[in-house]
Amino acid sequence: MPAPATPGCEDPLVSFAVWVAVVVTAGLFAADWWAVSNRRRDVERRAKPAAMVGLIAVALLAGAADSSAGRWLLVALVLGLVGDVLLLDGTASRFVGGLAAFLVGHLAYVASFVAVGLDRPVLGWVGALVLLVALVVGRRILPGALADGGTGLGVAVAAYMAVIGAMSITGWATGRLVVGLGVSLFVVSDTVLAMGRFVQERPWTSVVVMVTYHLAQALIVAGLLLT
Repeated sequence: MPAPATPGCEDPLVSFAVWVAVVVTAGLFAADWWAVSNRRRDVERRAKPAAMVGLIAVALLAGAADSSAGRWLLVALVLGLVGDVLLLDGTASRFVGGLAAFLVGHLAYVASFVAVGLDRPVLGWVGALVLLVALVVGRRILPGALADGGTGLGVAVAAYMAVIGAMSITGWATGRLVVGLGVSLFVVSDTVLAMGRFVQERPWTSVVVMVTYHLAQALIVAGLLLT
């Protein structure tokens, strides 16, 4: 994950703690990627939630609780942790629960971006373009969701697409390149996940989903708090 600039962290102990948390979290990311790549579910069940706990610790140490944007960021990260735990179980009910957690988490990200300021609204078009590409690539996702779970699941997936689109647009509209890259990777991660779930899973699906997901979350945190 990106190295912390820790602006405003004049206390060297705080800066050191942030660095330690970043290194530990990066290690947890790598452990989860290894577990997914090698189909070690026993390791994944521990590393996946631990990675998000580590990222939450980074955000807290970097002062997320001191601002409205940071507090919304913490809400989004906690909901990401909840979604991760639910998605560890492959059942349909847990999948819907995870989908709901991430949907609300994306709304929290939107609130965080609005709180930090949409200073470059014209860049929102970059986020819209990212979404458009994802919709074209994943054009079979919605029909697949309808076939898999009926109207209810289809509506839920459509709502999720709309919300992550809003996150992509507002993330870029902050004018912070690192945040924009983060939300774009989130769109990639969720598109690959949905393609694997509702269209066709490929051998690399799970690894790509987790790598892009973790980097997305890390970049958003870095863009809002560490750069």
